[in-house]
Amino acid sequence: MYVLDNKEILYPQVKTLFPYQEEAVEKIFSKLRVYPPGKNLLFQLPTGGGKTHIFSEIARRYIHEFNKKVLILTHRIELSQQTHEILKEFGVDNMVIRSEIKQLPRNSHYMAFTALVETLNNRLQDQEEFLEGIGLVIVDEAHNNSFRKLFHYFSKINILGVTATPLSSNKKLPLYQTYAELITGESIASLIEKKYLCDAKTYQYDVNLSSLRIGSNGEFTVSSHEFLYTQSHMLQKLHQAYEEVAKGTKTLIFNAGILTSRAVYEYFHKKGYPIRHLDSTFSDRERKEVLEWFDKTDDGILTSVSILTTGFDQPDVKSIILNRATRSLTLYHQMIGRGSRIIPGKTHFNIVDLGNNVRRFNFWQFPIDWMHVFVAPHLYLEFRYQDEWDYEAEHDYELPEEVKKRFVKLSREDFIVKQVYLDNMRAGHKPSRVLELSLEDQYRRITANAETMEEALELFELLNDETLYRIRQFAKCINATENYVITMHQQQRSKLRNKVFRYFVFDH
Repeated sequence: MYVLDNKEILYPQVKTLFPYQEEAVEKIFSKLRVYPPGKNLLFQLPTGGGKTHIFSEIARRYIHEFNKKVLILTHRIELSQQTHEILKEFGVDNMVIRSEIKQLPRNSHYMAFTALVETLNNRLQDQEEFLEGIGLVIVDEAHNNSFRKLFHYFSKINILGVTATPLSSNKKLPLYQTYAELITGESIASLIEKKYLCDAKTYQYDVNLSSLRIGSNGEFTVSSHEFLYTQSHMLQKLHQAYEEVAKGTKTLIFNAGILTSRAVYEYFHKKGYPIRHLDSTFSDRERKEVLEWFDKTDDGILTSVSILTTGFDQPDVKSIILNRATRSLTLYHQMIGRGSRIIPGKTHFNIVDLGNNVRRFNFWQFPIDWMHVFVAPHLYLEFRYQDEWDYEAEHDYELPEEVKKRFVKLSREDFIVKQVYLDNMRAGHKPSRVLELSLEDQYRRITANAETMEEALELFELLNDETLYRIRQFAKCINATENYVITMHQQQRSKLRNKVFRYFVFDH
């Protein structure tokens, strides 16, 4: 029940929400009531928290109160159909706009529509009046950047985005550019404590990821994944991890490429394990058959690529194996979330990490300041751990003992490039200030320990390796190339040498 202008508005209860879901609905709806047209809202809730139930109830109440139509956008056909069914459970008669639908009936009774982003984009390009009377657009998996192509059609309509991770799939197009405000729901830890999500035990297996390459989208490339994860030692490591942690449990194995998933299938199949493979090339019939087998097989292993990260619900999954690395926080949470559904007798599920992902993103249950992620995604993204320099990024360059003896005056402070960069970015300084501070640090140490120009130039050369080290760390912070490292190393040496020269010629 709501009160609006001293009048009670009754919403007949169709499907019961959990208390935290009801609270989220009320928070969101209170914003939508006062938002002017064109102002957009983003809602965050962990995978498994019931985002679809929440926005289905919002759609129902919105239609009831405002007598305007609601459009729900998804990026996968499975999510579109799933949303259609849940809306019906909430008493919202809705229509799925499929690819074969070219025109909507003029006097349709439908007040809600679900549509794939690509399908609707094609219709609206042909005729902008394809949909009329829409008052609210709900975007499922709003972190996905593909929806932006539609937003200009709804510039005078409120948009509600929902996501587990309010971090755009394109870091050049942050979500705060589209959404005016973020509302956060319950945390993973809170949902576990209240018995709405299952707790997890995490098992980490160190993997040398130095052969992985980063593509233009910022993610590790599939080809470099395939090269590493199809090797016999990685298949053996996967088998060892399964035997030690997941044997006998219903298990999902996530891979980056089809070749890897097929290699995993062949390896485990030869050893007699109940395993199937699934990827996006499967037909609907083939996919249905594989998922029905998995549903009926208590100790079944399903190895897959990309296809089960969203729109898939198998509550009795007990083990999640990340047989890949990812630089996407969203994908990390989507994969793990497949095991978090709670059912009677399921006290926990297992997470097996074979991609150093926990080092990059921390444990799945670890609290994240989503408001910080939303308003400053560049800062969050810059400081995720990168495997090839985890240790180096957290520590200063260690001078050789014979070099240390030459710098006895002016005790040397730690100069951790990553931390200096973070502090300066938070203070609003330009990234280049890190190099200025590094130069000043080395200048003071040289001038404090040299009596003559000749001695100063000797000390200058002794710090060359340290200079190069710091340039490399800075380049990693700003995602620069090796050519940048070479150029900046030369420039930094030149600046430092000139500064030392001026000191001894003019100031000393």
